[in-house]
Amino acid sequence: MSAPAMTSFGEVYRLPDPRGYFTRLQPYAYQTPAHAQPVFRALAGELAPGRRTVLDVCCSYGINAALLNHDLTLDELYAHYTSEPAARLSTAELIRYDREFYAKRRRPDAVRVIGTDVSRPAVEYAVAVGLLDEGHDEDLETAEPAPRLRAAAPGVGLITITGGTSFLTGRTFGRLLTAIGRPVPVAAFVLRTHDFRAIAACLESYGLTVEPAADTNPQRRFTDPREQAAAVAAVTALGEDPEGKETAGYFHTRLHLARPKTEGRT
Repeated sequence: MSAPAMTSFGEVYRLPDPRGYFTRLQPYAYQTPAHAQPVFRALAGELAPGRRTVLDVCCSYGINAALLNHDLTLDELYAHYTSEPAARLSTAELIRYDREFYAKRRRPDAVRVIGTDVSRPAVEYAVAVGLLDEGHDEDLETAEPAPRLRAAAPGVGLITITGGTSFLTGRTFGRLLTAIGRPVPVAAFVLRTHDFRAIAACLESYGLTVEPAADTNPQRRFTDPREQAAAVAAVTALGEDPEGKETAGYFHTRLHLARPKTEGRT
C-alpha cells in the first residue's frame, strides 16, 4: 500500500538555516523530536566506549542532535528560531550566534553525532553550528554511501530517525548497516499511515529484532480536512484504529525499536 498524500514541507529544507523550518511547522505543532528526545538519550547512554556515535538519518538541520546533546527542549528551539532577534540576523550572523548558543548548553554526556540528509543546506548548517560532528548530504535510496560516510560508519553504535521513513525503503537501512559492518540498534519513529513491515524485514535480515511500541505519539496537526481523511483511511487500511488519534486532528507516530538479536530484552 502506498502512503497517503501529505502536505509537502519540502521548501523549508532548502533554506540556508532553520528559521523557516520552525516558522512553517510551529502552527501545526510538529513534536516528534520532543517525544524522541528521552528515548534517544537513554539509548545513547547504553553505547559502549569506542562506539559512542549516533547516526541520525534524515537529520535536516540537526534537531535531534540539538535535543540529544544539549539542555534544551523542542519548545525552546521553536522560541529561539521564531524570535524577533533571530529574524534580524543574516544566516552568517545566526551561525555565529548559534555556535555560542549550543556550546553554552552542551551536556557533559554528549555523544558524537553524524547525520545524513538529501538537503545540503540543512546538513551544512548543522555542521557549521556544531550540532553534527559530520554531515553527509546523500540519497542512500539511489546510491551507495560515499567514501567519507563509509569511513565513518564502523564507529556508529545507534541509528535514529524521526522523520523520513515514509519516503525510505530498506535500501537506505541496508546500505547503512552494510557499511557499519554489524547489527546496531535502530530507533525509528514511524507514522501510522506508513507500512513499516518492509523496512522491518530488512532490519531483521541484518540480525535485528524489531519491536513496535504499544503507545503512539502525536506528530503534527493536519493541514486540512483532505489530509486528515487520507490519513484516517490509511491507518484503517493498515488495521489500526484512528479513533481519538487521527480522528482528533493529528498524525500519530509509533516507535519501532530494533535491537541486535544477541542483546537481551530490556
